[in-house]
Amino acid sequence: MKRLDGYSQHFLRSPRLVGELIGHSNIRKNDLVYDLGAGSGIIATQLAWRCREVVAVEIEPTAFEQLQRNAATHDNITCLKQDIMKIVFADATYKVFANIPFHLSAAIVRRLATLATPPRAVYLVVQQQFAHKLLADNRHFTSQLGAQLAPWWSARVRRPLKRHDFTPPPAVETCLLELKPREQPLAACPRADYEQFVTKCFTNPRYFNEIRSRIPSLVEHNRTPSQLTAEQWAELARII
Repeated sequence: MKRLDGYSQHFLRSPRLVGELIGHSNIRKNDLVYDLGAGSGIIATQLAWRCREVVAVEIEPTAFEQLQRNAATHDNITCLKQDIMKIVFADATYKVFANIPFHLSAAIVRRLATLATPPRAVYLVVQQQFAHKLLADNRHFTSQLGAQLAPWWSARVRRPLKRHDFTPPPAVETCLLELKPREQPLAACPRADYEQFVTKCFTNPRYFNEIRSRIPSLVEHNRTPSQLTAEQWAELARII
């Protein structure tokens, strides 16, 4: 399909590649899976062979028409013409596997991670730099969003992708990102309080420096908020 301006579209080229990416997930035959920004259905139709039910969500009219035609051969695909930021998810166990618009990555991740009934696993094709900033470890610089999610969600890059895997090729490096809820949260404090604490640490260097000086055994003197691990954030929140 031709890319349309305003929709941030980069379509995966190969159904075979999509099948390989799904193989890197924990999607099983009894799962309900949402494909957000489904385009013409290259992911949805591959998911349909591997899970019980697929909900394919697309708002762009031309893509949605093509999605309906491609999904017609599968009786377990439901096509929804909706804004992916406004969709109401099932009040049941479900997962997400999608090639989302890159400019909405942060908003989509935040929404999925904070739903009253969140998905049991999330697999998103995203910019590699964005994915690395969600990994709250000592090998990458972590974003504020990554630090806020870390006590409740584990993040992992499952597979890097190549630019020629897409049409049109994106100008950035991409990968398949996995997000899974932790069995036991690292932080015991209320989530809203924790998120406010992280925001203050990222936006107020003086505040963070004061905390760091009070707990030198936990945070090295030259560390910034973007260099802390998930465990350090959880322990800081517990102490503060």
